[in-house]
Amino acid sequence: MKQYKCYRIVSILFLVMLSTSCQKSVELPIEKTGTLKISFRNTVKGIPIVLGTGNYTNGFGEQYVLTKFKYYISNVSVSNIDAVSSETNSYHLIDEAKPASLSFSFPVKIDSYGSLKLLLGVDSLRNVSGAQTGALDPLNDMFWTWNSGYIMAKLEGNSPQSTVVNNKVEYHIGGFSGSNNALKNLTLTFPVGKILDIREGKTSEIFIDADIDTWWQNPNDLRISTDPVIATPSAMAKKIADNYSKMLQVKDVINY
Repeated sequence: MKQYKCYRIVSILFLVMLSTSCQKSVELPIEKTGTLKISFRNTVKGIPIVLGTGNYTNGFGEQYVLTKFKYYISNVSVSNIDAVSSETNSYHLIDEAKPASLSFSFPVKIDSYGSLKLLLGVDSLRNVSGAQTGALDPLNDMFWTWNSGYIMAKLEGNSPQSTVVNNKVEYHIGGFSGSNNALKNLTLTFPVGKILDIREGKTSEIFIDADIDTWWQNPNDLRISTDPVIATPSAMAKKIADNYSKMLQVKDVINY
């Protein structure tokens, strides 16, 4: 009987040691990555904007000067037929007044990719998640109240065609639910012949132009003389979001 008990104990110890040995021998492969940098250039009809002094004209012949221009980019990923590589905690505020905000970088799995996906705005979950930090900090002046959520895009300036005090132009576009949802999921393709080739230890860069001229037309007309101020989630704000959803265009892809 004692011999049987000893045999059982030895057998159990052997199985435990074998199991531990097998566990140690299983190692997950380290995912190899390169770096993707995305750079933005804010323009009017292809000309880089200048806050405060640049004079611009929309499709209705209305003149305007810009004093603020900023917008949220989030949920960024690159993809091909077989794979997707996404940025974690992907929220960025592109602010023309802050040059450092006009680009950001993150690690991407080694592969070749043919398109860039992103959300123009801040997803609904983060709109109802209370006080946050970084790009989503309310101190960035892109949050209305704890109930109404984030301003997805902001354009401010002046125009002689504006009928409000100081000829103000003010478009604060937001809304994340229901019929006034201004969020825009976009897939941006690359120029013909361009591919994003992520290589280990190397950096690739995507250059994107954001054309403010798209705000005024197609599919909806926005006249400064009629609507110089839009500052709450509304049907009109959604129409403007429908317009500016076409403002982002990939101009170049460079694999360094």
